Amino acid sequence: MPSPPPTSSPPQLNDTSDVSAERRFLEAEDRLREAIEELQRRQRSARQLHQLPCDHADESCVANAIGNLCQSFLLSYGVRVGIGILLRAFKLARGKSYSSLLDLKQLVSEKNLIVREEACRIGLLFGGFTGSYHALRCLLRKLRKEETPMNAILAGSVAGLSILALDDSNRRRTLALYLLARLAQCAYNSAKSKNKFHLWGSHWRHGDSLLFSLACAQVMYAFVMRPESLPKSYQDFIQKTGPVARPVYKAVRDCCRGSHVDVASLSAFLASKKGHNFVKLEEFPSIIPCSIIHPDTNSCLAHNAKAASATFRKTFPLYFSLTFVPFVVLRLQKFMDAPVRTCWLAVKGAVRSTSFLSAFVGIFQAVICLHRKVATKDHKLVYWVAGGMAALSVLLEKKARRGELALYVLPRAGDSLWYILVNRHFLPDIKNAEVALFCACMGGIMYYLEHEPDTMAPFLRGLIRRFLASRISNPGTTSNRSASYSYLQALDAMKKPKLQDNRDAETSASEKYNLESIPGL
Repeated sequence: MPSPPPTSSPPQLNDTSDVSAERRFLEAEDRLREAIEELQRRQRSARQLHQLPCDHADESCVANAIGNLCQSFLLSYGVRVGIGILLRAFKLARGKSYSSLLDLKQLVSEKNLIVREEACRIGLLFGGFTGSYHALRCLLRKLRKEETPMNAILAGSVAGLSILALDDSNRRRTLALYLLARLAQCAYNSAKSKNKFHLWGSHWRHGDSLLFSLACAQVMYAFVMRPESLPKSYQDFIQKTGPVARPVYKAVRDCCRGSHVDVASLSAFLASKKGHNFVKLEEFPSIIPCSIIHPDTNSCLAHNAKAASATFRKTFPLYFSLTFVPFVVLRLQKFMDAPVRTCWLAVKGAVRSTSFLSAFVGIFQAVICLHRKVATKDHKLVYWVAGGMAALSVLLEKKARRGELALYVLPRAGDSLWYILVNRHFLPDIKNAEVALFCACMGGIMYYLEHEPDTMAPFLRGLIRRFLASRISNPGTTSNRSASYSYLQALDAMKKPKLQDNRDAETSASEKYNLESIPGL
């Protein structure tokens, strides 16, 4: 029989060479891993002995705080000025003065566009908070030599003194109450996620609409019966949005309180209305009739429809400005990528929100007129009920927007209730109490932002992070991990089971042992 062919020796030499090279590479890999782990141990020891590093390694703490202050100031200043310019443009367009839109003197002059002081104050509020918050975080990190939730609470509370940039105590109180509502929302969501607390009815599908109705009931009651309990700007907004004149509201208020009605001023108002039929006025009427509430229209149904359409025309520019300008300023890159789609979404959102507000006005007036058809005596609770029923128009809004609207109106309802209780001496009148409340709320908000961000509404979380220059890092994230951590992760990923045949090992060797695949090399 023929003898088998002799085996060749070169393949054995090649296999031995590959195994030896692989062993040397693995040994080098182990030494590199040990060196990196030793470096990390030394870094941790240095942190414990000295201080924790800040998350802005490329610049000093002072430069980081000043940079964030300027960025937030310019951002908030630009949003306020942009809204003012767009509203001015709508006003000129409504007056059929289209050529004046190209005239900068009429469009942005100080005489016609008085927003500089307000924009500066808003810029100082947001910029001052952002800059001082970053500075205080760095200072507390160095002094306490540890990173704890208390750092965020203390920094947020002290930085909250930036609310003093607003000179109107009513605006400060409204903002403080708004944050209080947001803080309560975060605390409730946190407790609910941990199975510690659960409100009855919180699972209801329209629970947010119910909260909005209760808040609107208090606001509309306050507007009719206690207008002094609402901020002046909010009073003017409701007055301009609604179709009923100020003297009529005063007459209704006096009638409900049993006081004498100012017949002279009411007669002067009615005399200025064209086509008004003569109505006998009394100093102590039991109810103000519909013929005085809407003297221009005899039909209540026609009056309500006219009020709703007029509200739509008056408020659409405002809602479009509030939708379009913040989106462009805060998300400039998205706007540049798709400007047409951005404009369409802004128009669509503005139409929906304006329809909601128009329906609110129409329903409120309809309830008032209906009450006069079936009753002969007025009562102040009628306006509380009318406000609650009119708030059902919020169902026209998106589901996600209803909760935001409820938390927007709730502070104004709380503001009004606070004023009434203080006025009746049920609560003490403490000077600058709204500043202390705002500081405490900001401390809690910053804690939840950094340590329990999922408890916050996405809108509020994104807005705060945008103004804080997006430098807030949550515990457990990879934002503060060093480059050596990336090396170890790459080395772990490179450790794979041995291949079964040499052909696969030869084809993958260049990828498996390529140092260029490690980040940083």
